[in-house]
Amino acid sequence: MCGRYSLAGPNPAQVKAQYPVLESVEIRQRYNVAPGDDVLAVTTDKAGAPRGEMLRWGLVPSWSKSAASGLKMINARSETVAERSAYRRSFQSMRCLIIADGFYEWQRAAEGRKHAFHITPAQRPLFAFAGLWSIWHAPDGDVLRTCTIMTTAANSAVARLHDRMPVILPRDAESAWIDPGTPQPELFELLDGLSASQTAVRAVGPAVNDARYDGPECLADEVPEAQASLF
Repeated sequence: MCGRYSLAGPNPAQVKAQYPVLESVEIRQRYNVAPGDDVLAVTTDKAGAPRGEMLRWGLVPSWSKSAASGLKMINARSETVAERSAYRRSFQSMRCLIIADGFYEWQRAAEGRKHAFHITPAQRPLFAFAGLWSIWHAPDGDVLRTCTIMTTAANSAVARLHDRMPVILPRDAESAWIDPGTPQPELFELLDGLSASQTAVRAVGPAVNDARYDGPECLADEVPEAQASLF
């Protein structure tokens, strides 16, 4: 699963050097991206050319009766994505890259407290999740562009925290993922996910537990409880 992530380290120039994001798209440091937020993504236009834009996190299928359904569709399982009606069309022709520099997962301790961890690909300060996107037309004429993050079985580095993890694409697979002409069997080959040897897991403090908070403390190292009690 992926319910929270970050895009805090790279500056806008670094992001635009790696991804085709127009100058008109504002890139802000995000320490705690949550479902329902507008997120930085790379989609394709009708000619198949990549373009950077903002999408709402939580996919709303074009046939949905309400935009509220998006909050239930922040993730799409890679194993069943071609079968689920909510994702089938997007998987066929509306795939995207969702730009990030890490994601969060939690572990509940014996005393009940949730401990947060920030997870990154080793030696990759900027990467893209495999995503899907959709366009929804509201009854009042408004247009909503939304997305979801693909997930796969967790590798051994993440499995102690959760049995699922987001699909982080290899850099050389990003263009194939969003290319409308990539055959479906090849798409599934891109969804294996990050290996444990390439995964870095770091404990962080409790600031990220509040989805409303989006400051640098989200990435601060966790302070051991014995040490914290001294202050």
